[in-house]
Amino acid sequence: MLRKRFLGICTVAGACLFGSTLVSDAAAQPDAEVIDLDEGDDDEDEGKKKKKKAGGDSDVDIDLDEEGDGEEDGAAPVSAGQMTEEAAVAKKLFDQERWSQAALGLYRVVAGETGDDPGNRQLMEYYLAISLYRLRFYQASYALFSIIAENKNHLKFKETLLWLSKLATQLPEPADIIERVGKYSDAQVARFNNPQQRDLYWQLNYLLGRYKYRNRQFQEAIKLFGKVDRESEHYVHGKFFQGISYVQLRKSIPAIKSFQEIVDAIDDGVEGVEDEARMQDLAYLSMARTYYSASIKLDKESNAPSVDEQKLSAAVKFWNRIEPSSEYWLDALFEESWAYFMAGDYPRALGSIHTIQSPYFPNAFYPEADIVKAVVYFTNCNYDAATTVVARFNKKFVPLKTGLEEVLKRFKGENQEEPFFKFLLAVREGKSDLDPKIKGVVEGALSDRQLLRNIEYVRVLDEELARYKQAPSNFKSSPLGKTVNDALKFARQMAVRQAGELAKGRYKRAVDELNEHLRNGEKILIDITAAQRNLLDEAVQKGQVTQAEAKIFGVVNPDQEHVIWPFDGEWWRDELGFYRQVVESACGR
Repeated sequence: MLRKRFLGICTVAGACLFGSTLVSDAAAQPDAEVIDLDEGDDDEDEGKKKKKKAGGDSDVDIDLDEEGDGEEDGAAPVSAGQMTEEAAVAKKLFDQERWSQAALGLYRVVAGETGDDPGNRQLMEYYLAISLYRLRFYQASYALFSIIAENKNHLKFKETLLWLSKLATQLPEPADIIERVGKYSDAQVARFNNPQQRDLYWQLNYLLGRYKYRNRQFQEAIKLFGKVDRESEHYVHGKFFQGISYVQLRKSIPAIKSFQEIVDAIDDGVEGVEDEARMQDLAYLSMARTYYSASIKLDKESNAPSVDEQKLSAAVKFWNRIEPSSEYWLDALFEESWAYFMAGDYPRALGSIHTIQSPYFPNAFYPEADIVKAVVYFTNCNYDAATTVVARFNKKFVPLKTGLEEVLKRFKGENQEEPFFKFLLAVREGKSDLDPKIKGVVEGALSDRQLLRNIEYVRVLDEELARYKQAPSNFKSSPLGKTVNDALKFARQMAVRQAGELAKGRYKRAVDELNEHLRNGEKILIDITAAQRNLLDEAVQKGQVTQAEAKIFGVVNPDQEHVIWPFDGEWWRDELGFYRQVVESACGR
């Protein structure tokens, strides 16, 4: 039955189910942001194409090959003969843009009820998918186009690429249209490289590049992102993923160039970027992380780090370009505290942490900041201070870890994705019954943009289900209407499961990272005990700072524009980011 095919494509191909989880890992640095696809309300005015229509499309699009050429892998190619009278009537209704009536007739042809040959059934399948798109049943339309995209010998395989690009503006990223676009080759995308469809060509290169990136085909992804012109609304996002692709290949110089091109484009007033300030900050953050990764080299034998001061200085420069008003400012402060530590600038390292832990950021969750502070004290042989920091860290975070784990136990076992999705919504809406001590941590863990896109996908499906309920009764009671309803409900069920699974993974990751920081705190205590008993490992001891070195690295020397103002326990907002702490070594060497 056709209804089974509708649902089957969701199960087999994942078109309706599983969104892509792209985490841009900038060379072992904190996760780079996954960029949102631009989401328009409709694409009716896209491009104003100037050749013949693509199957009744009210936009004038260039329709590619009318029939498959039989040269692709997949099911055996078919041809379309004389269609039945009923099929001809359905096609005429389609040509007249009477979408609802056409869809009912086309469905009968596709379902095999009219006796049409396989070729005509394939053609009607394509027209049915367009009709559902025009009726704004985007998910149902996508399910059919996904079936076509799975068969490279389908008579309308090539034309379907155009409609996938349209659906990418209607359905959020978790619908996984990127996976369907990945069925097409560079040559098939290149067919759109003409003056009338240049915007579409750039969009498809971006989507295909995302597919290659997801599958770790970074060289191919880089080439595809490079084809996205600066006039495209996908240019900035493409440059970001191009930069991350270079990072994955450990090519820091071209990576920096890609990120810098984002900054230059935004400075020049590039169009199509919804949140220019955020994208610019992400570019700065990515450049800082790339320089930092390139600045630290580990000796293969001793595992001792060596630092390239020039690259480390460049990393700090880009972290400092992120303004205090940015959502990434605290991330930048924390990350550069490690850089300052590696550079031996302990006053700035501790000063950055002092700002992060100020009362102006009550929901800031940076447990590793205390680890940095303890390491600084340990490096300077201030063992009592380091012990105090770790003790306070444990006092604060051990109960918090217990509280987080107690919540996680409520969702232990199988089939907990949907309950966790409901928990996610309750947290997002401020309706959860969380302990105030862990509420901010949970909210932070469940607030990333990938989760928000999954929530948005469920909302879009709910809107589509609401449109279905408002459809004419003859449509809802028809086999097509029931199939559309089934497909929507199934897609929503799987979208909820996917969102719940992702949210649970994010939550568990936060707990695992906190456990790792607690273990690091215990390791510091072990080293402190060893040092106090003069049993410290020689390699560790060499990394400690002498009293003479502390006079160089631990002293605060203000420039002509600043003065030293002792901290008396009260934070001042306009001083955030400017705090420094004098560090004196207690090492005997």
